[in-house]
Amino acid sequence: MGRKVRKVPPDWQHPYNESSGYEPLLELSEPIEAKQRRWDAEAELWRAGNHPGQVEDPRLIGTRFCDWDGDRPDSADYMPFWLPSEATHFQMYQTTSEGTPISPVMESPEALARWLADTGASWFADATATHDQWLRVCLLAKLSPEQ
Repeated sequence: MGRKVRKVPPDWQHPYNESSGYEPLLELSEPIEAKQRRWDAEAELWRAGNHPGQVEDPRLIGTRFCDWDGDRPDSADYMPFWLPSEATHFQMYQTTSEGTPISPVMESPEALARWLADTGASWFADATATHDQWLRVCLLAKLSPEQ
């Protein structure tokens, strides 16, 4: 579908650039520092020639870890990581690329579904959805333990 509800704090303002619009942000399932620590540990294994990827393909020894796994995660590329007690509101994002909001922050899945239906928000391409269809999607976010 290319749409996902993200749980956010009530005062969340997605980064916006006047010249290019909303800045795409990837979603995190853990704090960025944990993701960076894991990348650093794997990069160290790579430098030592002991990374599982190199064990599977010895031709990779002598290459750079970032060429195999991508650059070290940068916090500027990701949504902030909030505790569940902080992320109490709901916002619809398009997820076809990294993720930009298509709705304002709303206090409940029901309010978000109503806004999406009333504004004719895009479900996919030019298609929209009914309030009941949006509500089913929005309620999944309320039930989901992940942010």
